[in-house]
Amino acid sequence: MAQAQPSRDNRMEAQARLFISSKNYSSWSLRGWLIARMSGLPFTLESIHPEDAMARAELLNLTSSVRIPYLVHGEIEVWDVLAIAEYLNEICPDAHMYPQEVALRARARTVSAEMHSGFASLRAALPVNLHAAPRKVPVWSGVRADIERISEIWTECLTKSGGPFLFGKKISVADAMFAPVCTRYETYQIDLSPPCEAYKAHILALPDMRSWLADAQDEMDEVSELELDVEF
Repeated sequence: MAQAQPSRDNRMEAQARLFISSKNYSSWSLRGWLIARMSGLPFTLESIHPEDAMARAELLNLTSSVRIPYLVHGEIEVWDVLAIAEYLNEICPDAHMYPQEVALRARARTVSAEMHSGFASLRAALPVNLHAAPRKVPVWSGVRADIERISEIWTECLTKSGGPFLFGKKISVADAMFAPVCTRYETYQIDLSPPCEAYKAHILALPDMRSWLADAQDEMDEVSELELDVEF
C-alpha cells in the first residue's frame, strides 16, 4: 500500500501509538491498522493480550462499545475505527483517504458506516480466524442475507468506479472497512460472483494485507470460542 506524504502541522510531530488486540482474530484491529497505514502517519503498534477483559469483549462481540483499536497521538486519544479514520483524514489530508468528489465521498462514508454498524449475523457465524484452514460451514438465511447485501454494495461501487478498489484506482477507508470480510470469505470458502471474487482477491493480495496475514500466523494465543470446527 503506497504511503502518502501527510500535510504537516504541529500534531504531526507528536508520537503516535496504535493499540490493537489480536492479528489473528480481530477484524476491528485489522481495519484500524489499515486505516493508520493509509494515512501515512508514522506510528508504533502495541498489542493488548487477548485475555485482557476489554480485548475479549471486542473479540467475542460482548460489548456494544468497541474501544479497540485505539490511537494515542500525543495527548489525543481516539477509539472506534471510523473516529480514527476521520481524525487521520483531518490531520493527513494529502493522503486522500476518501474520494475527492463530494458525492463519492458521501457514498464511501455511507457504506463504511453500514459495515461498521450492520451485518451482525455474518460477524457471529463467520468469525475472523486467520489461522483456520479453508473450511465450509452452514450458511443460514441471516448470514446469506448479509452476504447478498455486501455483494450488492461491492458490485454497485465497482461498476460505477471501474475498480479495482470500491471507489476507483486508490484504496479508501471503505476498502479497509470491508477487508476483514474478504478474509472471512476466504476462510469459509464463500461463493461469490466473478466481480466480487476479483475484488476479494485484489484486497487479499495487497502488501499490507499479506504482511498482516503472515504476522497472524505467528500468533500463538488461542481464543477457544472462536475456533470453529464445522464442515458439511
